[in-house]
Amino acid sequence: MTSRPDGPAPAGSASGEGRHVVAVLALPEVIGFDLQIPPQVFGTAAADGRALYDVRVCGLTERVPTTAGFSLALEHGPEALAAADTVVVPGTRLASARRDGVLPPEVHDALASVPAGARWMSICTGAFVLAAAGRLAGRRATTHWAHAAELRRLHPDVEVDESVLFVDHGDLATSAGLAAGLDLCLHVLRHDHGAEVANAVARHLVVAPWRDGGQAQFIDHPLPASGAGSTGAVRAWAVEHLDADIDVAGLAARASMSVRTFTRRFRAETGTSPHAWLVTQRVARARRLLETTDLPVERIAAAAGLGTAASLRAHLAGEVGLSPLAYRRRFRHDGVGA
Repeated sequence: MTSRPDGPAPAGSASGEGRHVVAVLALPEVIGFDLQIPPQVFGTAAADGRALYDVRVCGLTERVPTTAGFSLALEHGPEALAAADTVVVPGTRLASARRDGVLPPEVHDALASVPAGARWMSICTGAFVLAAAGRLAGRRATTHWAHAAELRRLHPDVEVDESVLFVDHGDLATSAGLAAGLDLCLHVLRHDHGAEVANAVARHLVVAPWRDGGQAQFIDHPLPASGAGSTGAVRAWAVEHLDADIDVAGLAARASMSVRTFTRRFRAETGTSPHAWLVTQRVARARRLLETTDLPVERIAAAAGLGTAASLRAHLAGEVGLSPLAYRRRFRHDGVGA
Protein backbone atom coordinates (compact mmCIF):
# COMPACT_ATOMS: atom_id res chain seq x y z
CA MET A 1 0.00 0.00 0.00
CA THR A 2 1.21 3.46 -0.83
CA SER A 3 -0.16 6.68 0.50
CA ARG A 4 0.63 10.32 0.33
CA PRO A 5 -1.22 12.60 2.74
CA ASP A 6 -1.72 15.59 0.47
CA GLY A 7 -4.62 16.20 -1.88
CA PRO A 8 -8.01 17.89 -1.87
CA ALA A 9 -9.47 19.33 1.29
CA PRO A 10 -11.65 16.73 2.95
CA ALA A 11 -14.58 18.97 3.81
CA GLY A 12 -16.82 21.33 1.94
CA SER A 13 -18.39 20.98 -1.47
CA ALA A 14 -17.35 21.98 -4.95
CA SER A 15 -19.33 25.16 -4.46
CA GLY A 16 -17.55 25.83 -1.15
CA GLU A 17 -20.61 25.05 0.96
CA GLY A 18 -22.12 22.00 2.63
CA ARG A 19 -20.81 18.49 2.86
CA HIS A 20 -18.07 16.96 0.74
CA VAL A 21 -19.82 15.53 -2.34
CA VAL A 22 -18.79 12.02 -3.44
CA ALA A 23 -20.06 11.14 -6.91
CA VAL A 24 -19.96 7.40 -7.66
CA LEU A 25 -20.12 6.89 -11.41
CA ALA A 26 -21.81 3.64 -12.49
CA LEU A 27 -20.78 2.66 -16.01
CA PRO A 28 -22.27 -0.45 -17.63
CA GLU A 29 -21.79 -3.21 -16.83
CA VAL A 30 -20.88 -2.00 -13.37
CA ILE A 31 -19.46 -4.39 -10.77
CA GLY A 32 -22.22 -4.36 -8.17
CA PHE A 33 -19.92 -5.21 -5.26
CA ASP A 34 -17.59 -2.34 -6.09
CA LEU A 35 -20.47 0.10 -6.52
CA GLN A 36 -21.77 -0.53 -3.01
CA ILE A 37 -18.47 0.21 -1.26
CA PRO A 38 -18.28 4.04 -1.46
CA PRO A 39 -21.91 4.59 -0.33
CA GLN A 40 -21.39 2.16 2.54
CA VAL A 41 -18.11 3.70 3.73
CA PHE A 42 -18.62 7.40 3.05
CA GLY A 43 -22.37 7.26 3.60
CA THR A 44 -21.88 5.75 7.06
CA ALA A 45 -19.26 8.28 8.19
CA ALA A 46 -20.66 10.69 10.76
CA ALA A 47 -19.62 12.89 13.67
CA ASP A 48 -21.92 14.17 16.39
CA GLY A 49 -24.85 12.74 14.45
CA ARG A 50 -23.91 14.69 11.33
CA ALA A 51 -23.21 12.96 8.04
CA LEU A 52 -19.77 13.91 6.77
CA TYR A 53 -20.34 13.22 3.07
CA ASP A 54 -23.08 13.66 0.51
CA VAL A 55 -22.82 10.48 -1.59
CA ARG A 56 -24.50 10.50 -5.00
CA VAL A 57 -24.54 7.38 -7.17
CA CYS A 58 -24.90 8.55 -10.74
CA GLY A 59 -24.88 7.31 -14.31
CA LEU A 60 -25.32 8.46 -17.86
CA THR A 61 -28.65 6.66 -18.15
CA GLU A 62 -31.51 6.13 -15.70
CA ARG A 63 -30.90 2.39 -15.52
CA VAL A 64 -27.49 0.72 -15.47
CA PRO A 65 -26.94 -3.03 -15.84
CA THR A 66 -24.64 -4.79 -13.41
CA THR A 67 -22.53 -7.92 -13.69
CA ALA A 68 -24.75 -9.61 -11.09
CA GLY A 69 -27.84 -10.11 -13.24
CA PHE A 70 -29.85 -7.07 -12.18
CA SER A 71 -30.10 -3.43 -13.21
CA LEU A 72 -29.96 -0.32 -11.07
CA ALA A 73 -32.39 2.60 -11.15
CA LEU A 74 -30.23 5.63 -10.38
CA GLU A 75 -31.39 8.81 -8.68
CA HIS A 76 -28.68 11.01 -10.20
CA GLY A 77 -27.52 11.67 -13.71
CA PRO A 78 -24.18 13.00 -15.00
CA GLU A 79 -24.92 16.41 -13.49
CA ALA A 80 -23.76 14.96 -10.15
CA LEU A 81 -20.21 14.94 -11.51
CA ALA A 82 -20.20 18.72 -11.90
CA ALA A 83 -20.85 19.09 -8.15
CA ALA A 84 -18.30 16.50 -7.04
CA ASP A 85 -15.41 16.97 -4.64
CA THR A 86 -14.50 13.31 -5.10
CA VAL A 87 -15.33 11.09 -8.07
CA VAL A 88 -15.23 7.31 -7.63
CA VAL A 89 -15.34 4.97 -10.63
CA PRO A 90 -16.15 1.40 -9.53
CA GLY A 91 -15.17 -1.63 -11.56
CA THR A 92 -16.85 -1.92 -14.95
CA ARG A 93 -16.92 -4.00 -18.10
CA LEU A 94 -17.29 -0.91 -20.30
CA ALA A 95 -16.07 -2.45 -23.55
CA SER A 96 -14.29 0.51 -25.12
CA ALA A 97 -12.27 1.22 -21.97
CA ARG A 98 -11.52 -2.42 -21.16
CA ARG A 99 -10.81 -3.62 -24.71
CA ASP A 100 -9.56 -0.57 -26.60
CA GLY A 101 -8.35 1.81 -23.91
CA VAL A 102 -10.63 4.67 -25.00
CA LEU A 103 -13.83 6.24 -23.71
CA PRO A 104 -17.14 6.69 -25.53
CA PRO A 105 -17.75 10.39 -26.30
CA GLU A 106 -20.58 10.64 -23.78
CA VAL A 107 -18.38 9.30 -20.96
CA HIS A 108 -15.51 11.59 -21.96
CA ASP A 109 -17.84 14.61 -21.95
CA ALA A 110 -19.33 13.66 -18.58
CA LEU A 111 -15.90 13.33 -16.96
CA ALA A 112 -14.88 16.67 -18.45
CA SER A 113 -17.53 18.31 -16.26
CA VAL A 114 -15.76 17.29 -13.03
CA PRO A 115 -14.44 20.41 -11.25
CA ALA A 116 -10.73 21.14 -11.30
CA GLY A 117 -9.16 20.05 -8.02
CA ALA A 118 -11.59 17.20 -7.42
CA ARG A 119 -10.16 13.96 -6.08
CA TRP A 120 -10.33 10.96 -8.43
CA MET A 121 -10.63 7.38 -7.23
CA SER A 122 -11.13 4.02 -8.90
CA ILE A 123 -11.96 0.56 -7.59
CA CYS A 124 -10.82 -2.55 -9.42
CA THR A 125 -11.23 -2.18 -13.21
CA GLY A 126 -12.47 1.37 -12.78
CA ALA A 127 -8.77 2.14 -13.30
CA PHE A 128 -9.29 1.41 -17.02
CA VAL A 129 -11.71 4.35 -17.16
CA LEU A 130 -9.31 6.72 -15.38
CA ALA A 131 -6.48 5.57 -17.62
CA ALA A 132 -8.55 6.08 -20.77
CA ALA A 133 -9.40 9.57 -19.50
CA GLY A 134 -5.67 10.33 -19.22
CA ARG A 135 -5.77 10.60 -15.45
CA LEU A 136 -3.16 7.90 -14.80
CA ALA A 137 -0.55 8.91 -17.38
CA GLY A 138 2.92 8.96 -15.86
CA ARG A 139 1.65 7.84 -12.47
CA ARG A 140 1.70 4.68 -10.40
CA ALA A 141 -1.63 2.89 -10.16
CA THR A 142 -3.17 -0.49 -9.44
CA THR A 143 -6.14 -2.61 -10.43
CA HIS A 144 -7.27 -6.18 -9.90
CA TRP A 145 -4.21 -8.40 -10.27
CA ALA A 146 -5.93 -10.52 -12.94
CA HIS A 147 -6.31 -7.46 -15.20
CA ALA A 148 -3.02 -5.67 -14.49
CA ALA A 149 -1.26 -6.99 -17.58
CA GLU A 150 -4.08 -5.76 -19.83
CA LEU A 151 -4.04 -2.30 -18.21
CA ARG A 152 -0.28 -2.20 -18.74
CA ARG A 153 -0.65 -3.23 -22.39
CA LEU A 154 -3.33 -0.66 -23.17
CA HIS A 155 -1.61 2.15 -21.27
CA PRO A 156 2.18 1.77 -21.29
CA ASP A 157 2.49 5.27 -19.85
CA VAL A 158 0.94 4.05 -16.56
CA GLU A 159 3.16 2.44 -13.91
CA VAL A 160 0.95 -0.51 -13.00
CA ASP A 161 1.68 -2.15 -9.65
CA GLU A 162 -0.41 -5.26 -9.05
CA SER A 163 1.29 -6.10 -5.75
CA VAL A 164 -0.53 -3.52 -3.60
CA LEU A 165 -4.05 -3.06 -2.25
CA PHE A 166 -4.18 0.59 -3.23
CA VAL A 167 -2.08 3.53 -4.39
CA ASP A 168 -2.91 7.02 -3.13
CA HIS A 169 -1.36 10.17 -4.57
CA GLY A 170 -3.67 12.50 -2.67
CA ASP A 171 -5.50 13.87 -5.70
CA LEU A 172 -5.70 10.44 -7.34
CA ALA A 173 -6.17 7.00 -5.82
CA THR A 174 -6.64 3.54 -7.30
CA SER A 175 -7.45 0.27 -5.58
CA ALA A 176 -7.00 -3.38 -6.39
CA GLY A 177 -9.97 -5.63 -7.02
CA LEU A 178 -13.25 -5.89 -5.18
CA ALA A 179 -12.68 -5.90 -1.38
CA ALA A 180 -9.58 -3.74 -1.79
CA GLY A 181 -12.04 -0.94 -2.49
CA LEU A 182 -12.93 -1.13 1.19
CA ASP A 183 -9.26 -0.71 2.09
CA LEU A 184 -8.95 2.36 -0.11
CA CYS A 185 -12.18 4.03 1.00
CA LEU A 186 -11.39 3.47 4.68
CA HIS A 187 -7.88 4.83 4.08
CA VAL A 188 -9.31 7.97 2.43
CA LEU A 189 -11.84 8.39 5.23
CA ARG A 190 -9.02 8.03 7.76
CA HIS A 191 -7.07 10.75 5.97
CA ASP A 192 -10.09 13.05 5.76
CA HIS A 193 -11.43 12.68 9.29
CA GLY A 194 -9.01 10.66 11.37
CA ALA A 195 -8.64 7.15 12.73
CA GLU A 196 -11.55 7.39 15.18
CA VAL A 197 -14.13 8.05 12.46
CA ALA A 198 -12.66 5.45 10.10
CA ASN A 199 -12.51 2.83 12.83
CA ALA A 200 -16.15 3.48 13.74
CA VAL A 201 -17.19 2.92 10.13
CA ALA A 202 -15.08 -0.24 9.94
CA ARG A 203 -16.76 -1.57 13.09
CA HIS A 204 -20.17 -0.83 11.63
CA LEU A 205 -19.26 -2.69 8.44
CA VAL A 206 -17.68 -5.51 10.48
CA VAL A 207 -14.38 -5.28 8.62
CA ALA A 208 -10.81 -4.61 9.69
CA PRO A 209 -9.87 -0.89 9.74
CA TRP A 210 -6.78 -1.82 7.73
CA ARG A 211 -5.26 -4.92 6.21
CA ASP A 212 -1.56 -5.60 6.23
CA GLY A 213 0.24 -6.61 3.07
CA GLY A 214 -0.80 -6.30 -0.55
CA GLN A 215 -2.81 -8.14 -3.15
CA ALA A 216 0.24 -10.21 -4.12
CA GLN A 217 -0.79 -12.58 -1.34
CA PHE A 218 -4.04 -13.28 -3.21
CA ILE A 219 -2.57 -13.86 -6.67
CA ASP A 220 -3.13 -17.37 -7.95
CA HIS A 221 0.31 -18.92 -7.86
CA PRO A 222 1.48 -22.23 -6.43
CA LEU A 223 3.37 -22.54 -3.18
CA PRO A 224 6.95 -23.78 -3.42
CA ALA A 225 7.13 -27.56 -3.73
CA SER A 226 9.64 -28.04 -0.92
CA GLY A 227 8.78 -27.66 2.74
CA ALA A 228 5.52 -28.20 4.51
CA GLY A 229 3.01 -25.97 6.23
CA SER A 230 2.49 -22.24 6.02
CA THR A 231 4.27 -19.17 7.37
CA GLY A 232 0.95 -17.82 8.64
CA ALA A 233 1.46 -18.87 12.26
CA VAL A 234 4.93 -17.36 12.32
CA ARG A 235 3.64 -14.13 10.84
CA ALA A 236 0.92 -13.98 13.49
CA TRP A 237 3.55 -14.51 16.20
CA ALA A 238 5.80 -11.81 14.73
CA VAL A 239 2.98 -9.24 14.69
CA GLU A 240 2.52 -9.82 18.43
CA HIS A 241 6.28 -9.48 19.10
CA LEU A 242 7.38 -6.62 16.85
CA ASP A 243 9.34 -5.07 19.71
CA ALA A 244 11.53 -8.18 19.94
CA ASP A 245 14.81 -8.78 18.15
CA ILE A 246 13.43 -10.69 15.18
CA ASP A 247 15.47 -11.86 12.21
CA VAL A 248 14.77 -14.14 9.26
CA ALA A 249 16.82 -17.00 10.68
CA GLY A 250 14.80 -16.92 13.90
CA LEU A 251 11.50 -16.89 12.01
CA ALA A 252 12.64 -19.79 9.84
CA ALA A 253 13.61 -21.79 12.93
CA ARG A 254 10.23 -21.08 14.52
CA ALA A 255 8.59 -22.42 11.34
CA SER A 256 10.88 -25.48 11.38
CA MET A 257 12.21 -24.62 7.93
CA SER A 258 15.56 -23.74 6.44
CA VAL A 259 16.07 -20.04 5.77
CA ARG A 260 15.99 -20.67 2.03
CA THR A 261 12.73 -22.66 2.13
CA PHE A 262 11.13 -20.24 4.58
CA THR A 263 12.05 -17.24 2.43
CA ARG A 264 10.66 -18.84 -0.74
CA ARG A 265 7.44 -19.88 0.95
CA PHE A 266 7.06 -16.52 2.70
CA ARG A 267 7.36 -14.66 -0.61
CA ALA A 268 4.89 -17.03 -2.27
CA GLU A 269 2.32 -16.38 0.47
CA THR A 270 2.80 -12.63 0.94
CA GLY A 271 4.41 -11.37 -2.25
CA THR A 272 7.36 -9.87 -0.39
CA SER A 273 10.47 -10.84 1.56
CA PRO A 274 10.42 -11.52 5.32
CA HIS A 275 12.61 -8.48 5.99
CA ALA A 276 10.46 -6.11 3.93
CA TRP A 277 7.32 -7.53 5.53
CA LEU A 278 8.72 -6.97 9.03
CA VAL A 279 9.59 -3.37 8.23
CA THR A 280 6.07 -2.79 6.88
CA GLN A 281 4.51 -4.25 10.02
CA ARG A 282 6.73 -2.17 12.26
CA VAL A 283 5.98 1.06 10.46
CA ALA A 284 2.26 0.23 10.57
CA ARG A 285 2.52 -0.36 14.34
CA ALA A 286 4.32 2.97 14.76
CA ARG A 287 1.67 4.78 12.73
CA ARG A 288 -1.12 3.33 14.87
CA LEU A 289 0.67 4.36 18.06
CA LEU A 290 1.24 7.87 16.72
CA GLU A 291 -2.46 8.13 15.93
CA THR A 292 -3.86 6.64 19.11
CA THR A 293 -1.41 7.42 21.94
CA ASP A 294 0.62 10.29 23.39
CA LEU A 295 3.75 8.15 23.74
CA PRO A 296 7.04 9.91 22.96
CA VAL A 297 8.54 9.12 19.57
CA GLU A 298 11.44 7.24 21.18
CA ARG A 299 9.08 4.87 23.01
CA ILE A 300 7.00 4.34 19.87
CA ALA A 301 10.12 3.45 17.89
CA ALA A 302 11.08 0.89 20.53
CA ALA A 303 7.56 -0.56 20.79
CA ALA A 304 7.42 -1.00 17.02
CA GLY A 305 10.83 -2.64 16.87
CA LEU A 306 12.38 0.18 14.86
CA GLY A 307 15.03 0.83 17.48
CA THR A 308 15.56 4.57 17.50
CA ALA A 309 13.59 7.72 16.84
CA ALA A 310 15.95 8.42 13.92
CA SER A 311 15.09 5.07 12.36
CA LEU A 312 11.37 5.74 12.77
CA ARG A 313 11.75 9.18 11.20
CA ALA A 314 13.59 7.72 8.22
CA HIS A 315 11.05 4.95 7.61
CA LEU A 316 8.04 7.23 8.05
CA ALA A 317 9.50 9.87 5.75
CA GLY A 318 10.11 7.20 3.13
CA GLU A 319 6.53 5.90 3.36
CA VAL A 320 4.38 9.01 3.77
CA GLY A 321 6.80 11.94 3.49
CA LEU A 322 6.18 13.17 7.03
CA SER A 323 8.09 13.31 10.30
CA PRO A 324 6.53 11.48 13.29
CA LEU A 325 5.34 14.75 14.84
CA ALA A 326 3.90 16.02 11.56
CA TYR A 327 2.19 12.67 11.03
CA ARG A 328 0.69 12.80 14.52
CA ARG A 329 -0.60 16.33 13.96
CA ARG A 330 -2.21 15.33 10.68
CA PHE A 331 -3.73 11.98 11.67
CA ARG A 332 -4.32 12.29 15.43
CA HIS A 333 -7.88 13.59 15.71
CA ASP A 334 -9.16 14.13 19.21
CA GLY A 335 -12.28 15.53 17.61
CA VAL A 336 -13.18 15.45 13.94
CA GLY A 337 -10.94 16.65 11.17
CA ALA A 338 -12.03 19.13 8.58
